[in-house]
Amino acid sequence: MPPTRVRAAVLGAAALLTAAMTAPTASASSATSPASGYFGASAAPAAEPAPGASYKAAHDTLGPQRLTPAQRALAAAKQAEAERSYERARTFGTTGILAGYKLSGGIHQSQQTSYWCGPATLVITQSAHDEVGGRSQQDAATLLKTNTSGTAWYGININVSNPTGYPMADALNYRLPGAGYVPKALPYTPTATDKANFRQHITHNTDNDYAIAGNAWEVPGGPHLVGHPNIEIFHWVSIDGYNTDTAAGQVNYLDPVGGVSTSVISWAGPVPKSAHISSDTITTIMGGRGYVW
Repeated sequence: MPPTRVRAAVLGAAALLTAAMTAPTASASSATSPASGYFGASAAPAAEPAPGASYKAAHDTLGPQRLTPAQRALAAAKQAEAERSYERARTFGTTGILAGYKLSGGIHQSQQTSYWCGPATLVITQSAHDEVGGRSQQDAATLLKTNTSGTAWYGININVSNPTGYPMADALNYRLPGAGYVPKALPYTPTATDKANFRQHITHNTDNDYAIAGNAWEVPGGPHLVGHPNIEIFHWVSIDGYNTDTAAGQVNYLDPVGGVSTSVISWAGPVPKSAHISSDTITTIMGGRGYVW
């Protein structure tokens, strides 16, 4: 790779790696799968390539992903309910019954190492529902099988009953029995349907007091999370609310980099703990990865 290229640790670390780092090889903890590998990808007409989409396609390292039959059934049932939730939210926004942001209320934690954004996101996302703060990121890292390369999006079976290969979804369901979290893979260029689905999903989760764990893949020239530099970064965040006035056209998210010392992550200084962003933009940022809802 070019000597000026700086990359965050694969699949969840928000750390700068050395310029001498070589391109990642295919492994279970690598980035994500090529577009052809996404199970249940949107059938909507192809969108204009998203900024950075060709880069993601060229640098992807993980093979095809698959949902289990149980995940497919659960995702279909949740989608039907999400569509109903979204229609209610649109009605409320139109009539002014709700105004401003509606939040599930995640309790922020700054990640304790440069590669623990996944464990921090797990404890933040869990806290949005049960309102318990201060959980151990070390315990979360052990559960997720996080290592110095970060927390995998797919390809890691953690120590729970019936693991699916999606560690974040499995960990959330283990810690929140009955939550019914499912992964949603996104193509490199999310379609209009993908973006509409995300608005439905954040509305559904927030209205039921759950947050979403989002797996961002930021690349040079593409959109970035608030305060993040224009470099390649793999990162987990917790998305915990939506703007009712815009029918989830904007969302609120909690960034584990917020509050981290610059001695741990050199660019952490301007990163807020909580921020608003366009739902379409964050969907694009998660392109080539996805989210757990």
